[in-house]
Amino acid sequence: MKVLGVDPGLTRCGVGVVEGVAGRPLKMAGVGVVRTPADADIAHRLVLIERGIDEWLDEHRPEYVAVERVFSQHNVRTVMGTAQASAVAMLCAARRGLPVALHTPSEVKAAVTGSGRADKAQVGAMVTRLLRLDAPPKPADAADALALAICHIWRAPAVNRLQQAHAANRLQQAQAAAARRTPSAARPVGTPRTPAPVRTNQRTPKGTS
Repeated sequence: MKVLGVDPGLTRCGVGVVEGVAGRPLKMAGVGVVRTPADADIAHRLVLIERGIDEWLDEHRPEYVAVERVFSQHNVRTVMGTAQASAVAMLCAARRGLPVALHTPSEVKAAVTGSGRADKAQVGAMVTRLLRLDAPPKPADAADALALAICHIWRAPAVNRLQQAHAANRLQQAQAAAARRTPSAARPVGTPRTPAPVRTNQRTPKGTS
């Protein structure tokens, strides 16, 4: 499995590619950031992010794209820019028919470090260890992108089983609903019913055979 992790951001959009499967050593295929000038028009910055992510998709050809789910209760302006960058990443993936997975920061931290409250230094240290790197990737956005890819690789089997269970449940519900709509004694239209035998209470007279 090859996953492109995207840590969305307008000024620095972290990107990292990880290969491997759950339960086995993972390998980093590439890491970096897509940068845009802070004084540029927002529309132009989004175009630059699109071009940058497309270049990563062309070069590494991942099978999945994992994007951080945007969530924040503070600084709405910053969240809006992050959400816009996130949408661009999802658009680039969807245009190529690639599955997109969204993971919250706490999910990523818990998957990589074992604690959903880990700080960036702890995430960077664990990414370095898991991918057997010489030093933590810089800046932190790049390390976060790798952590997203790792998280998806490790969570994918469980997510797939959950999706399959949901699909099977929906199928069973649809079949049950169809059975309730179908008459229990369905027969072709126009087919006459077989008349039931007529019962009588008449007794045969004595002496007759």
